[in-house]
Amino acid sequence: MCSVCMRVPCHPRCPNAPEPVPIYRCGKCGEGIFEGDKYYDSQKGYICEECLDDMSSGELLELVGESLASA
Repeated sequence: MCSVCMRVPCHPRCPNAPEPVPIYRCGKCGEGIFEGDKYYDSQKGYICEECLDDMSSGELLELVGESLASA
């Protein structure tokens, strides 16, 4: 039993708890994508929500295989 949280296994917020294991890795930034996180499953790999928020409209269109048309 943990001496801090008094649980077996440790509560996730306990300082003795093991680091969470990512279920995927973002193909753009390389950071872990954890259970409960939002992400996009692209043909080129997983993209985390933070990277999606930082993309321009052109980058987002390219990600889904589209492009801006010109007149």
